[in-house]
Amino acid sequence: MKHVKNILSFMLMLMFSLTVFAGNVKLDLNAIYGATSFHTQGAMEFAKLVEKYSNGSVKIIVHPGGSLGFKGPELLKAVKDAQVPMSDILMGVVAGSEHVFGISSLPRLVSNFKEARALYEDCKPLYEKAALKWNQKFLYAAPWPPSGLVTKKEIKSVADLKGLKTRTYDKNGAKFLRELGGSPVSMPWGEVYSSLRTGVIDSVLTSTESAKNGKFWEVLKYFTNIYYAFPLNMVTINLDYWKSLSKDQQKAILKAAKEIEEKQWKNSEERYFSAAEILKKHGMVINDPTPELVKAMDKAAKKIIEEFMKKAKGKERKVLEKYVK
Repeated sequence: MKHVKNILSFMLMLMFSLTVFAGNVKLDLNAIYGATSFHTQGAMEFAKLVEKYSNGSVKIIVHPGGSLGFKGPELLKAVKDAQVPMSDILMGVVAGSEHVFGISSLPRLVSNFKEARALYEDCKPLYEKAALKWNQKFLYAAPWPPSGLVTKKEIKSVADLKGLKTRTYDKNGAKFLRELGGSPVSMPWGEVYSSLRTGVIDSVLTSTESAKNGKFWEVLKYFTNIYYAFPLNMVTINLDYWKSLSKDQQKAILKAAKEIEEKQWKNSEERYFSAAEILKKHGMVINDPTPELVKAMDKAAKKIIEEFMKKAKGKERKVLEKYVK
């Protein structure tokens, strides 16, 4: 079976190389969130910029909602094996394959956008190196607005979290909530709303932006600003596809990537506040955590970060030591 997959990948690359030789390139970009998502919209704008800067010679087709069939932990391998040329990837979800990609979703490591950007810039060379290891070129990354807890009941203390069935987006989030007495649940984003409706879960660890997109005011009441993390989504391209492009086409893609990265960082901060206002208009209550809850969260976060750092080596560990409080 592996031999057959290798042959198919070779045939796909051969067809692509012939297309590049002809001067026009079409690349599919797998987007794991729906068309209205902040990151999918960024990918769509990125595609427009690439077409513009390449004078129409490179066209990227964005496929929202994981419609190409790739949605989670398998994404690094899917791009590596050229099952899909490009993808938008939530870093924390693939941290099991590459440790360094778990940094942006470490709990309470940074507390604002300025710190999150500084952490990203320090980690970017590590992300680029890790992507190369997985046969792909790292193009850009941008954060979700900070993750909070969206719940049916108000969260004032650790006791309120006990047994709370919370959908989390990666292993760090699951460990964090488990330390606080919660019951983390892993599931695809597309199943979250119906699971809230049916009682499979009763809360979500996510951003104001995602809470807005999911219309969570219909099933939940409170958003607690716990500033859990500023998780990153990255866009990468299979390295064989990348090398098949002309130098001018590569320059066009990198120019577009740099531009959209800057814009998406600004958009993320703006959307944090604008989405919060929309949640309020629909009757949701937005609170800051109590001092008791802050103390408990910091204790849980410290334990998880310490465990993470045991596996960190060299430059990765050096970067983390700069931010560990």
